[in-house]
Amino acid sequence: MKRQNQSMTTEFLLRLLFVAFLPLYLFTLGTNAIIVSTIVLDRALHAPMYFFLAVLSCSETCYTFVIVPKMLVDLLAQKKTISFLGCAIQMFTFLFLGCSHSFLLAAMGYDRYVAICNPLRYTELMGHGVCVGLVAAACACGFTIAQIITSVVFHLPFRASNQLHHFFCDIAPVLTVASHHTYLSQIVIIMLCALVLVIPLSLILASYIHIISAILQFPSTLGRYKAFSTCASHLIVVTIHYGCASFIYLRLKSNYSSSRDALISVSYTILTPLFNPLIYSLRNKEFKSALRRAAGKTISLPRC
Repeated sequence: MKRQNQSMTTEFLLRLLFVAFLPLYLFTLGTNAIIVSTIVLDRALHAPMYFFLAVLSCSETCYTFVIVPKMLVDLLAQKKTISFLGCAIQMFTFLFLGCSHSFLLAAMGYDRYVAICNPLRYTELMGHGVCVGLVAAACACGFTIAQIITSVVFHLPFRASNQLHHFFCDIAPVLTVASHHTYLSQIVIIMLCALVLVIPLSLILASYIHIISAILQFPSTLGRYKAFSTCASHLIVVTIHYGCASFIYLRLKSNYSSSRDALISVSYTILTPLFNPLIYSLRNKEFKSALRRAAGKTISLPRC
């Protein structure tokens, strides 16, 4: 009787989570779709900063698509399973998008550096070819690192039957169900994760040292405020992304806690993709003006 009551309570909580997460996921998809379409359709937003924002929104959408739909299905399913190949593909895709995201944030930091420290050459230094090249380089780095980490993890021997105490195939939960893995494999994975986090973050910090130095030399308080406000959104997103990622991925297996890590994983797989586009768009007057123009055009369209 007690076990039956526990089962009913668990089922109720899972359904409650489904009801909570589904609207958040749909809202994330809708928000990112609005941001991308507004940037594409409004010529006033055809600038490097908004190009990177559109790529970021696409990345966030794909990022959630890899994890959240499967998680929502599992919340309602009696039998929660994923194949070995499916788990490997999920890990690779998740790592590819996550690593690319880190390098993309560094590219966005460089964009802010050029805009504030070298405004007269901004159009020249941040041309369309340069922007596309930075995004391509971010994706190439993400693809390479994701491929190496996934290969290291899934070449380990696994037990015949594995129970993953997590809602997706992340590195640490998968390593816990490996029947054997060496200390060296852990070090290799941590070093690669550190590479993804430390190099872009160092580039971002270097950019902001120059940015702050340049802003402090502005003669007017209003000019300094405007310059800082254009960087505030990026700094908030950088803090959230690197803070969560550092806590999760720069640790050995012995420090892994399934319940704690699952809670933090919810924040960067569901909440962060929801808040990041909002942080960028709602703090940006130019984007809000473009959104109002787009909404006005939609309302004024003639009806049949």
